[in-house]
Amino acid sequence: MKFLDRAKIYIQSGAGGAGCLSFRREKFVEFGGPNGGDGGAGGHVWAEAVENLNTLIDFRYQQHFKAKSGRPGEGSNRTGASADDLVIKVPVGTQIFEEDEETLIADLDEPGERVLLAKGGNGGFGNARFKSSTNQAPRRANPGQPGEQRTIWLRLKLIADIGLVGLPNAGKSTFLAAVSAAKPKIADYPFTTLHPNLGVVRVGEGQSFVLADIPGLIEGAHEGAGIGDRFLGHVERCAALLHLVDGTQEDVAAAYRTVRGELEAYSHDLAGKKEIVALNKIDALTPEEIDERKAALSEACGAQVEIISGATGKGIQPILHKLMALATEARGEPAQSGQEASTEDEQWTP
Repeated sequence: MKFLDRAKIYIQSGAGGAGCLSFRREKFVEFGGPNGGDGGAGGHVWAEAVENLNTLIDFRYQQHFKAKSGRPGEGSNRTGASADDLVIKVPVGTQIFEEDEETLIADLDEPGERVLLAKGGNGGFGNARFKSSTNQAPRRANPGQPGEQRTIWLRLKLIADIGLVGLPNAGKSTFLAAVSAAKPKIADYPFTTLHPNLGVVRVGEGQSFVLADIPGLIEGAHEGAGIGDRFLGHVERCAALLHLVDGTQEDVAAAYRTVRGELEAYSHDLAGKKEIVALNKIDALTPEEIDERKAALSEACGAQVEIISGATGKGIQPILHKLMALATEARGEPAQSGQEASTEDEQWTP
């Protein structure tokens, strides 16, 4: 299924039904009087976040959503039926914007969360509503109110605990495939990943977090180079970032600074998230090269650098426990005892 994280749709709520102009006409009933009923209300248009969706691809094939109008009133004081509401189901994490794509209407980041997008029109009054002692035969009935029309944009930001960032071919998809059941495309050319991938990482019994792999960033991505930086929106909600650096590059420090520069250009909030830096592909390096490049990378980022190999699994288990601790902290859950005491030699299952 094709991944789509941005869609433009047109919505219209239902119009209210017209009120009825009617009088009671019955044999042997003198002065029957007005008996026109009210019109029914038009349907509202709602957006609701549901858990069984993870893309906006449905809105590629249907862009127009219109709720039904209320039924008109009838004689004998019969009120018209109100129309059913129209509920547009969107994935959890969807943001809804006005047509200008800047004014935020709602951010649906919880399952079952709803927002009213367009209110249905009220039904018109029938002439029975206007009778009085001085106007016993009103010949007036109101039309129903029209529905609302608007154009909105849907923008999906995936819900994940940890985000994977790095240059193209840094080994992000290999890492995701090694630690989860996800099966991203893996190849030896840049931009193999063209859309975000999610994987559930199980660290231990009852311990898991969601890992998001996004397409690689290159220098100038914020200006449209490569495939741009639009997919960084999918890691904006993450508790922390795992920054993978390809250890087979000559200048690992420059690679780190390139990605950090793109994160800063995209959002200061994103750049300010907690980060774990890992030197990847150490299976292709000699011990001397590992020490040299680890030192250079540590100096560039100003923090401890993990050394891992997504292909062989070396060093992965300790880093998963660190990521689990960050995800647990962000959720506000108590850390489980023994979580930090694991070593890379322990048995683990993706």
